[in-house]
Amino acid sequence: MRNLTYFLLLFFCLGYAQENEHAWIYFNDKPNFDTYLDNPNLIFTEKSIQKKNNKNIPIDYLDVPVDKKFIDSILSLGNFEYLAKSKWFNFIHIIGNENEIQNLENVGFVKKVVMANRTINKSTEYNTDLKFLDQENDNPENQIEMIGLDYLHDLGFRGEGISIAIFDAGFRNVDSIGAFSRIHSLGNIKYVYDFVDKTNNLYSYTGNSHGTLVFSVMAGFIESEFIGSAPDSEYYLFRTEDVSSETPAEESYWIEAIEVADSLGVDITNTSLGYKNYDNENYSYQNHEMNGYTALITKASNIAFNKGIILINSAGNSSNSGVIAPADSPNVLSIGAVNNQGDYAFFSSQGNNFQPTTKPDIVAQGYGTFVVNAEDELTKASGTSFSSPVISGAIACLYQAFNEFSNKKIYNVVRNASSQFYFPDSFLGYGIPNFEQAYITSLKNRSDEFVVYPTVVIDDIRIINYESQLFEVKIFDIKGKNIFTKKYNDILNNIDLAFLANGFYYLNIKNFDGEFINKKIIKK
Repeated sequence: MRNLTYFLLLFFCLGYAQENEHAWIYFNDKPNFDTYLDNPNLIFTEKSIQKKNNKNIPIDYLDVPVDKKFIDSILSLGNFEYLAKSKWFNFIHIIGNENEIQNLENVGFVKKVVMANRTINKSTEYNTDLKFLDQENDNPENQIEMIGLDYLHDLGFRGEGISIAIFDAGFRNVDSIGAFSRIHSLGNIKYVYDFVDKTNNLYSYTGNSHGTLVFSVMAGFIESEFIGSAPDSEYYLFRTEDVSSETPAEESYWIEAIEVADSLGVDITNTSLGYKNYDNENYSYQNHEMNGYTALITKASNIAFNKGIILINSAGNSSNSGVIAPADSPNVLSIGAVNNQGDYAFFSSQGNNFQPTTKPDIVAQGYGTFVVNAEDELTKASGTSFSSPVISGAIACLYQAFNEFSNKKIYNVVRNASSQFYFPDSFLGYGIPNFEQAYITSLKNRSDEFVVYPTVVIDDIRIINYESQLFEVKIFDIKGKNIFTKKYNDILNNIDLAFLANGFYYLNIKNFDGEFINKKIIKK
């Protein structure tokens, strides 16, 4: 993208000159949906079906495609340009004359018409050019070692068998430069598609190479010089960003792409893009709408999370102007940026009170990140666009070791292993993760939903809730009398037990499913 919502190193300013309006046409039905639910192989790959079975993720009405007859009928009713569709929302995205679009509300199978122009149904911020000074003692290994990822690499966890979808603006020369010869030789670019130009010839678009840089952070390899964060993962490359303009269509392209990613069984998504301001300011979101639930792309992210996908997103490059969608979602791991010394990068978007959870979630090197450009040169780039793929690759390596974990547990294991877990802030979130610590902790607590410590208590006890679900704590004395009851749902929960007399007690945790966990504690 070319303003604050797209993290390129250059800023372009284009005027908005478009008479027609963008709109989403929602349908009220999916005829013959039961045929698809009875035959899931019609809409999912075997890999995706197996993944959903393993994770107990239901295949439901949302997964049934938009009815083609509805699409054809709508397009026959006016001079409309069709841009995208979404099965999760059961809509199509079109451009056309406002009056003709509004008349579609009278069509029997249309549930509602939502105009993108918010004056029908601002603050303008721009992304500054991101420049960086040479940093002492900097090298390509630093962005890996800073987060303890070298430990996992040395153990042989380099993302093998884990799939990552990348949503971006352009992948120029990914099919030809030497830094990607290794990933090609492994046969690990599994699927590509251009949702903007609607073609599987992804590499024919050469107008942008932002995706090339992002991809290199994960999959690039130059012998004795550079290795990406997940060099053995499988990749799905999707162009969803149109750099020629800034319109809501890009949200719809992204939604269409993540629905395809889900149907293909993708494990992790990396989005080094984000949305808030558009060329037509009447389409733009307000600051208070970056609340984790309002933006269309954020709503789609929340659905994708419930489908079992691990979503990683750049926090943004707008400093104290705040994070952008879908990084505002509580179900998206949003990534801020630090320099090679681990200090806050001046441009990295900060969280605020509009988000329901701590934002950014965590940080990685995004100032002077080593990348390989479209000319096959090892160079540097700055922006949360590049801290995000550092983390996406690292999570692929951790997930390779613990692929039975839910997406929620993966998030919380990583947060728990971060430098500011006990004192998160709006600059670095939970801080810089340590994937060595995350791995070791996961080995010790592989089947545990909760971690309780210490068991010898002086003032308080802490409970780490890996699944971030509602749970109830009860404390009983040795005679079986219930002396404390309270419900919690945070990741880290501090329980003040200073009121207890010294002695032995029983701690009872009841989770959302009604299962009980009992611990014996000693109060001193």
